[in-house]
Amino acid sequence: MAPIRAIGFDADDTLWHNERFFKLTEARFAELLRDYAAPDHLAERLLAAERRNLGRYGFGIKGFVLSMIETAMDVTDDRVPATVLRRIVEAGHDMLEHPIELLPGVQDTVSALHGSYTLILITKGDLLDQERKLAQSGLGDWFDGIEIVSDKTPDIYTRAFAPHGGARAGLMVGNSMKSDVLPMIAAGGIGVHVPHGQEWALEAAEPPKDEARFHALENLSALPDLVRQLGG
Repeated sequence: MAPIRAIGFDADDTLWHNERFFKLTEARFAELLRDYAAPDHLAERLLAAERRNLGRYGFGIKGFVLSMIETAMDVTDDRVPATVLRRIVEAGHDMLEHPIELLPGVQDTVSALHGSYTLILITKGDLLDQERKLAQSGLGDWFDGIEIVSDKTPDIYTRAFAPHGGARAGLMVGNSMKSDVLPMIAAGGIGVHVPHGQEWALEAAEPPKDEARFHALENLSALPDLVRQLGG
């Protein structure tokens, strides 16, 4: 493998908390629709709507809110009260306005690698929301490049790392096996998985077997040591 020149970081649930707010909103959604559907059934219907709508709305809070509204209409046979729809929209507003909470060790890790490697933030989701979170995080100045993309694929990683020695000289770290690790390895780079503990079902994937370019860490603080071990 080529020496590491560039390191890509996922944002949501790698640098700051994200999924916990979706889970809290799902709980509010279940309470709002408790007279129409059992929580488990409602969760299944919502997940199906999210999967259906990814091609329409992409990833992020706005698509999540629209999927909740669609699910509410479906489970009530289009009889959902306007007050419930308003509460769903308000829940989305709350998510979009929630302060950023950095995960442990993030600032120390990013600052330790800054200057020795090209650091790239590669995240997917709503453009305005991702820009807001990055600005609030205080981490923006540590990154040499920022990529906000509609999805994460091998082609996306090939393009993002091309100006920095290519994917084969790159490492991507994130909490999603499906989005952060597997496509980066497919692009020829190193994929590092740092589990968050709360995973969206649509991001679930099995780790690669017998793959030298795959690594798993318990937390982000261990990344600088791993990079040194890999000869970066």
